[in-house]
Amino acid sequence: MISTHAIDTTMLAAAGPTPGVAAAAPGAAGFWDGVLARVAATTPPDPRLLWPAAVVVALAWALPVVRRWARALTTLVHEAGHAVVGMLVGRRFHGFVVAGDLSGRAVTSGRSRGPGRCITAWAGYPMPAIVGAGAVLAALSGWAGAVLAVALVVLVVLLAMSRSVRTAVLVTLCGAAVAALWWWGDTTAAVPLRAGVVAGVGLLLLAGAWESLGDVARSRDGGADHRTLGALTPLPAGFWWLTWTLVDAGATWLVVRAVAELW
Repeated sequence: MISTHAIDTTMLAAAGPTPGVAAAAPGAAGFWDGVLARVAATTPPDPRLLWPAAVVVALAWALPVVRRWARALTTLVHEAGHAVVGMLVGRRFHGFVVAGDLSGRAVTSGRSRGPGRCITAWAGYPMPAIVGAGAVLAALSGWAGAVLAVALVVLVVLLAMSRSVRTAVLVTLCGAAVAALWWWGDTTAAVPLRAGVVAGVGLLLLAGAWESLGDVARSRDGGADHRTLGALTPLPAGFWWLTWTLVDAGATWLVVRAVAELW
């Protein structure tokens, strides 16, 4: 009995693992290898090959439908800024909506006054400039894949917190585009497509941040963020608008300097 058991064990060991398990392991390993490869930094792209960035900006300038999508993306980042910063300072994020006129509203709860409430209200308008500049600088440094991966995770969270069909559709379409670009972007063209598109979208967000500042300066809405801050603090609404202008100017300067150094 002992001898037979040993022979059976040896035969089982020689036979190897179940074929289905053996086939599944390399596939799973290959998938995660692909994920890591797409998140890792790459060699900074040749600036002469970043023409997709110019194409993205030109399309937004020339085609109203693309320009509208760019504004919707700016609103999405604005509302995400309220939500993320609000959660970081201890507020509870309940959801957000993007309206048909491309305005947005994020709902958080917590103390009605205090630093956390003020920081949350302040964070929306400068966020497109911060994210846009960060995207451009990351793309120029070879980190476009990581930017897209982070954007995809954020969009999944935002989809779960969408509170209207329009908002959910917008987030889903953005997520699908980001996922496709992240996974296949640099395998379907002889140019660094991911870096070019990420840089182009970053420039659109930076331009959208400036456009939003102009819109809110002309707005008479008493519930606008700078007027809310004026009501929450001793400082006037114009002061808060000026702080956003300084952030946008700083982000723009960083991008201009980085682009100038390439040439």
